[in-house]
Parts: sequence; structure tokens; C-alpha cells
Amino acid sequence: MLEEWVGGIWHNFISQQANINYPEAIVYFDEVNYTAGIFFRALGGEAGLHVKSATDSDMNAKRSLLQRIAGSGNKVQYASRDEESLKLPDSIALFPTRQLNMDLYLWLTALSVVTIDEGDWISRNQYRTRKILALWPGLKSKYEHLLVAHLQQRPNPEDLSTGEAKQELAIRYALNNLTDKVTLEYAKRPPQPVTLWLHPAPSLLEREESKSVFDPDLADAVHTKKIDQQQKKRKKGLREDMPEGEGGLMSFRLESLWSWGEFSKLDRSTTDDDDDDSAMQTAEDMDSISVAQDNATTSSKIKLDLDLPSNDYDDIVLGEGLPIDEWDYKKRVMQKDHCRLITMAARDVEPMALPPRLKAQARKIRRQFEILRPQRHWLSRQTEGSELDLDNYIHFLADRKRGTVNSDMPVYRDIRNETRDLSCLLLADLSLSTDAHINNSARVIDVIRDALYLFAEALDVTGDRFALHGFSSRNRNHVRFHKIKDFDQDYNDDVRGYIEAVKPGYYTRMGAAIRHATHLLEQEKTSQKLLLIVTDGKPNDLDKYEGRYGIEDTRQAIIEAEKKGLQPFCVTIDEKAEEYLPYLFGKNAYIWIKKIEDLPLKLASLYLRLTH
Repeated sequence: MLEEWVGGIWHNFISQQANINYPEAIVYFDEVNYTAGIFFRALGGEAGLHVKSATDSDMNAKRSLLQRIAGSGNKVQYASRDEESLKLPDSIALFPTRQLNMDLYLWLTALSVVTIDEGDWISRNQYRTRKILALWPGLKSKYEHLLVAHLQQRPNPEDLSTGEAKQELAIRYALNNLTDKVTLEYAKRPPQPVTLWLHPAPSLLEREESKSVFDPDLADAVHTKKIDQQQKKRKKGLREDMPEGEGGLMSFRLESLWSWGEFSKLDRSTTDDDDDDSAMQTAEDMDSISVAQDNATTSSKIKLDLDLPSNDYDDIVLGEGLPIDEWDYKKRVMQKDHCRLITMAARDVEPMALPPRLKAQARKIRRQFEILRPQRHWLSRQTEGSELDLDNYIHFLADRKRGTVNSDMPVYRDIRNETRDLSCLLLADLSLSTDAHINNSARVIDVIRDALYLFAEALDVTGDRFALHGFSSRNRNHVRFHKIKDFDQDYNDDVRGYIEAVKPGYYTRMGAAIRHATHLLEQEKTSQKLLLIVTDGKPNDLDKYEGRYGIEDTRQAIIEAEKKGLQPFCVTIDEKAEEYLPYLFGKNAYIWIKKIEDLPLKLASLYLRLTH
């Protein structure tokens, strides 16, 4: 006990002495996340870029004796930018005041607005700094204060070895002289991080620093994406004997197993269904690449997709499939017929009545929506109509007797039918994530199913034209568009059977589904057309649709719908919706339902607000 107590005191003492930060002035990323996003876009940054916190990376620069004793100072969080996001440190406590630490967050955000792919790491940051100070001179005073504080924290060249001192002097010169080209020479260790600059991808920095050489030009290879599909990361190559498949069981103690790698008899020679960069990504993720020669002959090749059920059990395919365009934000082009959309209907559907658990809610909603039902009413003071308006006719006779009558005084009334000139298409996300449980008795898909029931009950009262569809996807060649109710189809027990049959599917290629829904809604002759999208997450799929590519394609599909006179609106239950939905739909065209179980009632109430 005494040894542990003394050891704890010693550890705390050394850690405090080795700490070169200012904990009392720390600023956390969560405090500036929202502000940084607004600041980034206000300076002209790409609206689709996501601001998020960085992760720890190894730092092999020279550490002080106390840091080595305490085992600290070997991790750093680099500020960096890639095609998907701007990464900022999880917290900053480098300077003695909170204002300076806050200003560093904003400065790094401003620096990331400028995009440049040419030059090395130093010259790019010099260019970014010059550009920002020229465009926004109001930031000059903040930058000068940050520069003075940062230079005071950098190591003294006199305390470094010859090579490291030359590197440090070169970086100091580059910070003070933004127009002069600076080149770093070889040194045993890399230099201390430059906290006022953006760094290349941390993974490559770690790879280069592990060689005890800092080469910014080589580090820029990943940053500029100019690797031409060549594998830069060296792998451990193993030549194995082809396994016979006759091995027995292996007995081991699980708690003592640190890692385990096994050679699998798997032919990876062809990946026809994958995009061109999938094989490269697979190789990048592997720690070792094993090769074996199989002397067995192959009499035939069978290709299976284990993720899709057989045709006998899958939903019914309606038609041969439709080609759908897709937006490539990197190339800024619309890829013609890039996706294939398959319209489907549930198999073995049986007509059914409204589930008893929803009847009370349905009665309440129907009473609320009866105010929207088309009604007949009389219009008074008409110049012509089906009968006299007695009140106005008496006024007419009195005025005529006094000699002040108007010859064109309206004395008729007419009956009119109020009609709602509106069509609505509800598009439900039926991806695999809807299979998640929200409690012990219900899943997300169950709540979506109830929402479809009550929504249809409400719109059936109003007489509005509406359609119900769902979607999921397997890849760009297999986007599933499920028919639940068409515009010309009556809401009845058959439709309720299709609602009951909805089930979780695969992934969420939202852009293709929105484009087809837009086409269906565009055929309607009504003046108001509402496209209502219900989802539980952001766009994603097996291929490169994950990330910003899917976000940008979905946004482009929404823009296309708006240009065609449609009114897209999104209802989501995703807790992270605030990060991407304002960019997709605009700040007033989406709503986040915090409690998933409230979705059925909230969806009907939302429709009432949007259309009344």
C-alpha cells in the first residue's frame, strides 16, 4: 500500500512537471464546433465539408527528459483537411489564455478554407497563410499574436543536434517569411509540430516519422491523391502452402490471446462488382499479404451474392429496372445511367384491417384532419350566381329608392366546392439500420410501419392524392424501390397489407430513390407537390457512396426536385442529423424527432402544418 501511495505521488509530480500545456486555459472542440462550422462557411469554405475532432497520432520529435520519464508528449493531434472533413484537435491548451487557444481554433479553420494541391507541406501552408491574410486582413492581428506565442514555445535551436537545429531554423524562417521557399534537410528526428499550420494525413506522417526522417514532399503524396493506384505502404509478404482443410480444433486460453491471423483459402483474383479503388483499399487495410499456389483444377466458377435472398423468397420484381443518373461531386459531372433502380412489391401480402393498437390514435387523427376535407359553402355578394343574396338585395332596393344605387351592385350568391390541389409522396428509408431496437418490444422499422399507417389514415380523410414508397440499396446496380401505394390506388385493406409487409433492407442510396420519387411526383397535375422523406440516418452504400460522395449526390437530387417545383421535406430520427441535414435540405426543410416512438403522431401533425 505504501509503495502504491508513494508511486502515485511520484507519478502525479512528474506528470505535472513534464506538462507543457495550460490546463486552466483549455478550450475543447465541443465548445467551438458549431462556431467553427459557421466561421468556415462564412469565409467561403465548402458547405459539404464536415468539421470534426482529430485523433491521436504518434509524434517522434525530441522530448524533454521529464517527458520521457513521465511517458508523455509522444502523442499529438494534427489539424488536417481532406476531401471529406476538416479535423481539429479535440482540445487546445497550448497557450496561457483561453482567448489565444480559441483564436488558434479559428485560425486553423480559416487556413483550411484555402485549397491547394501543389507544392510541399511548408510552401502550401505559407501560401494558405498569405492568401487568408490578404483576403481577410482583420485576422492579421490574431495571427501575429499566435505567431509570437508559438515561437516562444518552439525549442531553442541551441539545445538541438546539428540536423534538428537546421530544421528548426528553417521552420522559424518559413513562419516569419511567407514568400520565401524553405526546404528541410535530413535529421535524426522530425521537427516539433507547427501548430499554426495544417498537416498532411496523420497516417502518412506516422509512416515517415517512423523512419526518423521528415520528408514533407513524400508526405504530400497522400494529401494530393497522386499515387496513381500504386501501393505505397509496404506490406509483410508471406508465401504459404495451400491449406488442405483437414486441420482439427485448436485449444487455447482466450484471455491470453493477444492477436491471431489465419491464412484463408480465398481467391481474390477478381472483384468485378467492386469499383476500381476497392481492391486498393482492401490491400491498404491488410497487415500482411499471403500468396499460395493452388494446384487443383477448376471445373466451373459459381458466383454467389450471399447478401441477397433467392428469387423465391425475395420481394417481387416489377419490371426490368430503371437507369438513374448520379452526381459525382469530385468531377462536377452527372453520371448518366450510373445506377439501376429496381421497383419491387412485397411477396405473399394479405389484406388486413388497421391493427387494434392504432385504432384510438387513428380516430383522433381523423377528427383532426376532417377540417381539411373538401366542403361546400355559399359565397355572398356575387355579380352572378345560382340564387339571390337576400341581405344584399334588400340593401339594393333601399339604395335604389333613395336614388343612390349602383347598377353593378352584387346581389347574388353561389355555392362553391373547396378542393385541395395537392399531391404528396412519402418515401420511407427501409435500410438495415431500421432493424435496431428502441426498447424491449419494438424496433425502428415497427415505428416507421405505424407512422405509415397513421399517415395514410390522415390523408385518406382529406382526400389528398398521396403515394407511399420505401427504398434501400445493395450497390449502385441494385437500388430497391418498394411500392406500397400508388397515387391512383385507393387506401384500403390491400394497402394496409403492404404496409404491414415492410421490413429492413440493406443500405441507403438516397439520391437514386429521390430522383425516381421526383419523377413520379412530377407526373401529378396538382399545383402543390410535397416530397416527404422519412429516414434514420445519412446516405450510405457499399461502394464510394459512403461519406461526402453520398451527401453531395443526395443534395444534388434535392436541388433537382426543387427546380421541378417540388417541396422536399425530411423527417429524421438520427441524433447526428444537425451535422448534415441543414446542408442537404436547408435549415427550414427538415425536422428531427428526438423520441422515436413519437414519429407516428408527429408525422401526421407535420403534414397538417405543411399543407394547411
